[in-house]
Amino acid sequence: MEYILIIIAAIFVNNVVLTQFLGICPFLGVSKKLSTAAGMSGAVVFVMTLATLVTYLMYNHILVPLGLDYLRTISFILVIATLVQMVEIMLKKVSPGLYRALGVFLPLITTNCAVLGIAIVVLDLPDPSLIKSLVYTIGISLGFGLAIILFSSIREHLELLNIPKGMRGVPIALLVAGLLSLAFMGFTGLV
Repeated sequence: MEYILIIIAAIFVNNVVLTQFLGICPFLGVSKKLSTAAGMSGAVVFVMTLATLVTYLMYNHILVPLGLDYLRTISFILVIATLVQMVEIMLKKVSPGLYRALGVFLPLITTNCAVLGIAIVVLDLPDPSLIKSLVYTIGISLGFGLAIILFSSIREHLELLNIPKGMRGVPIALLVAGLLSLAFMGFTGLV
């Protein structure tokens, strides 16, 4: 039951994009089409979970025992960039279909601040066990996916409406993002 509450809280209450404001760049940039938003959200779930696993183990079993925990941010950046490149190379050889499906999303995730942010945030969780950290990360990445898919669906619908010229594009997208953020803040107190 505890893990279900962690996932619900991560998706709705602590949504990485709409309440913590991490990952805004792909949220705004890749959300023009529903298909690209779905591809990006799938890639984020995979990479964020894998990055959290690797960085958690590296921090607790290498950096802390050696007294180098102050190097966590720079080492996490290097690990995430290397991890994404390794995943890209392996997918190209093992599963060319999945590699083509993810396309440009894997390199984009290297610069997604949500991946680095969550890798750091899970270390500050109360009782940060590996299982709780992974469950939280999966919930957070699913919340990212939910937010970007909702946002892209609304943006596709907005293309069909007669919006005043000065509000088209980025202005209406930012307005919708703000309204989505307010809607998700309504879940505060749910869990």
